[in-house]
Amino acid sequence: MVKRDVIEIDREICDGCGECIPACPEGAIQVIDGKAMLVNEAFCDGLGACIGDCPKNAIEITEKDVEPYNEEEVVEKMVQQGPNVLKTHLQHLSDHGQQELLETAVNHLKELGIEPPIEFEANEIEKTSHSCPGAQIQTDDKKTVGDEEYRLNQWPIQLTLVPVKAPYFQTEELVFIADCVTPTYPDIHQIIRGRPLVMGCPKLDERDSYINKLTKILEQNPIEKITNIHMEVPCCYGTKQIIEKAIEKIDREIQTKEIIITVDGEIEQNTTDNRPKKRGY
Repeated sequence: MVKRDVIEIDREICDGCGECIPACPEGAIQVIDGKAMLVNEAFCDGLGACIGDCPKNAIEITEKDVEPYNEEEVVEKMVQQGPNVLKTHLQHLSDHGQQELLETAVNHLKELGIEPPIEFEANEIEKTSHSCPGAQIQTDDKKTVGDEEYRLNQWPIQLTLVPVKAPYFQTEELVFIADCVTPTYPDIHQIIRGRPLVMGCPKLDERDSYINKLTKILEQNPIEKITNIHMEVPCCYGTKQIIEKAIEKIDREIQTKEIIITVDGEIEQNTTDNRPKKRGY
C-alpha cells in the first residue's frame, strides 16, 4: 500500500448516470447497484479526468493508502479493448504531463510487440513534464496576439486538474484567479506575466476540495506568495477563505496579495498583506 491521490465517489450524491465511465480510459470505474464505484484502485491514476464529466459533482481527488498504480497492467487491459481506447489513455497521460507513466506505457507496448497508436516525437516523452503537448511550458517563449503578449505558460490551469507538483510551480509566487475574472478583466495577462496560476469558482465548486488541493501544492512547492484575483461580488470572496485555510495547514510563511476586479472590468483594490501567513495565524 502507498499513500497517493485517487478519486473518491460520494455514493450519497451519485445517481448512477455513468457519465464518468467513458472519461476513465483506465477502466477503474463501474456502475454497481445503481452507483458509480472505483472498482480497482491500481487502475486509478489519480489525475481526475472523470471529475469534469460528473453532473452531480460527486467525484473528488483524495489522498489515501491504496494499491500502487500499475501502468503496465492498465496498458495490457487497454490493448484488449482496442487501439482507440489505448490512444485515449496515452493522450490522457500526455495532456496531464505524466512523463514517467507515459514512458512506461510506451516501453511496455514495445515489449509486447505493439506499436503505440499515437505518435510521439523521439524527445517528446522527456518534454511532457506536467504540460499539454499543445501548450508546452516555455517561460521565455511568449506568444503575441495583436499588440498584446499572451503569457499563459502552463496547462491545465483549473485547480481541480493541475498536478500538486509541477515544474511551473517551482517558483516563489502563485496566482489564484476566480473563474469570472478572465472574461471580465481584459488585461489579466499583464498581471500573470508568466507566473503559474490556478483557477476556480468558490461558489459553484467544492471549497474543501480546493483547500486540500491548494494545501498540497503549497506543501510540495517553494511558493512564498499567493496573489488572489477575484471579482467584487460577495461570492467571489470565497477565494480568500480558501487561500487562508490552506495556508493555516502548512508550516511555512506565505505572503498574500489581493486584487479585486469590478464588474465593469476595472481594478477596484490592489493590496498586499506584508504580514506572512502561517499555521495558527
